[in-house]
Amino acid sequence: MLLPQLNDPKQLKSLSIEQLNTLADEIRRFLIEKLSATGGHLASNLGVVELTLALHYCYDSPRDKFIFDVGHQAYVHKILTGRQDRFDTLRKQNGLCGFVKRSESEHDVWEAGHSSTSLSAAMGMAMARDFKGEDNKVVAIIGDGALTGGMAFEALNHIGHERRKLMVILNDNEMSIAPNVGAMHNYLSQIRSDRHYLRAKDEVEGLLRKIPAIGGRLAKTAERMKDSLKYMMVPGVLFEELGFTYLGPVDGHDLATMIDTFHQADNVAGPVLVHVLTTKGKGYQPAEADSYKWHGITPYKIESGQVLKAVGHPMYTEVFGETLIELGRQDERLVAVTPAMPGGSGLFPFSKEFPGRMIDVGIAEQHAATLCAALAMEGMKPVFAVYSTFMQRAYDQIVHDICRHNANVMFAIDRAGFVGADGETHQGVYDIAFMRHIPNIVLMMPKDENELRHMMKTALEYNDGPIAYRYPRINGTGTALDPELRCLPIGSWERLRPGDDFAIIACGPMVQLAEDAADLLKREGIQTGVVNARFLKPLDGSMLQSLARAGTKMIVLEEASQAGSLGSAVLEHYAEHGLHHVTVELMGVPDIFVEHGSIKEQRQLTGLTVEAVCARIKSMKAASSYPFGKTTSSQA
Repeated sequence: MLLPQLNDPKQLKSLSIEQLNTLADEIRRFLIEKLSATGGHLASNLGVVELTLALHYCYDSPRDKFIFDVGHQAYVHKILTGRQDRFDTLRKQNGLCGFVKRSESEHDVWEAGHSSTSLSAAMGMAMARDFKGEDNKVVAIIGDGALTGGMAFEALNHIGHERRKLMVILNDNEMSIAPNVGAMHNYLSQIRSDRHYLRAKDEVEGLLRKIPAIGGRLAKTAERMKDSLKYMMVPGVLFEELGFTYLGPVDGHDLATMIDTFHQADNVAGPVLVHVLTTKGKGYQPAEADSYKWHGITPYKIESGQVLKAVGHPMYTEVFGETLIELGRQDERLVAVTPAMPGGSGLFPFSKEFPGRMIDVGIAEQHAATLCAALAMEGMKPVFAVYSTFMQRAYDQIVHDICRHNANVMFAIDRAGFVGADGETHQGVYDIAFMRHIPNIVLMMPKDENELRHMMKTALEYNDGPIAYRYPRINGTGTALDPELRCLPIGSWERLRPGDDFAIIACGPMVQLAEDAADLLKREGIQTGVVNARFLKPLDGSMLQSLARAGTKMIVLEEASQAGSLGSAVLEHYAEHGLHHVTVELMGVPDIFVEHGSIKEQRQLTGLTVEAVCARIKSMKAASSYPFGKTTSSQA
């Protein structure tokens, strides 16, 4: 066994090609075994085993910089750089991150959880190298799915213009998270069908110059003809036109060929693009057969490939998908738009029933947002189904193209709140803060899956501008679903429990937490009201005024950034209305990036627990009974 003895990538350089192939088999078995217990990104990592081995064989990390786009395909890189003994902790609190993590290893030079950033990062590192007069290599590894992101094209354009020395490896497996869409995918498919890369323009010109007497003149003619030859003969002409030397396609599972190709690339003075063909899920039949399902997987049985899922109520995402079909039957103007996440957003059932009304734009959140604005302006009812973390990338378009135009776009914001094992790059805790301040928009969050359905109906019937409903990455509460969908009054909150002395104003899954806390407090003789603040914008001014008049001391409880979210909105409301003698305390996500772990652990880390809420209420009670207590000040 080679793998147990490996703790430094430099050890690879002494191995033969045959030994490297043996090591590749061992790494695949290691990944299949470890991820069966922890879950994680299996298919993408099985597809890059030989590619990652070849990189570490040819280059010297961390002196040479490997920049993995997104980073979810860097498990092999982690194994080769001394972290195989920690794989039992993958995606667990204080364990290995499921993405590249700079604080984990000196070999991790760039971290990201969003796609299409690697080329910009590579350009920055190449420029910094040149400014410092150094000579290390810079290598970006990007998938064909990530290449659909607009940021990648911006970087390609700049790299080709500057012509600095760096290498881009295009890992082409014909499958990102979902089936790829768009012209770039079709172009790469054409390249895949032509395995014979002919550098025709150079070869013809070289031959002509060798002909005595007339060779030079013929070569000049050939130079004028080179564009025609290039377009006829060179499969990577798009990248050549952008300023890259294109090498490939090459078999991404043939170590000898890849090593030879990387050596060729090193001889090129400027930017090189190496087109590598890989098979996602390589070496594990269930993952090869369904790479979408096995992209990000929960624990499973190795022998059968059976996925082990916890028994529970349907997830909010599933309820969203089913309800969207129901609404689609009611209104033929409804269309669903997603940036490459049809499965994760629960849209596959909708796409089967309404294939012509399902629009997957690829990894292009900005384009998706502006597309939705134009659809709405022409009388359609677009639903922009997007994860909270990915919606961050479309902020400008939300402000400029949707809200400024007051377009009737519906936002279905999935993964709102903590996301568990995906960690800090994917936490959905910022969207309230960066959307609440934009004019014209309405923001909602349901306390349970039944209320989500009514919010979806409310959004469909709303015709006064953009409207959003956000929901978490958890199972529903099991609440019975009303057969008839109804519209909620815009800006209306719901008082679930009375209580004049204390009240917890909560939204989303924090409503249930507030109710549990109120139950415990009641046993100790502390009557605590609970308010379901289901509209984050506009607020229920009448209820806030009523609470203020009653002298109620309040906690605003939310699984969102404490800065700028619901709690800030409540304080702003009281300040705007001159109500300066109201006690309001905030419980939200503090000013930190919350790392990976379970959602329960993330709530404990940030103090969003029943025990913490009860302690805060008791503290407020104690302060109010003390003669110099904080009874007349707004507090954060």
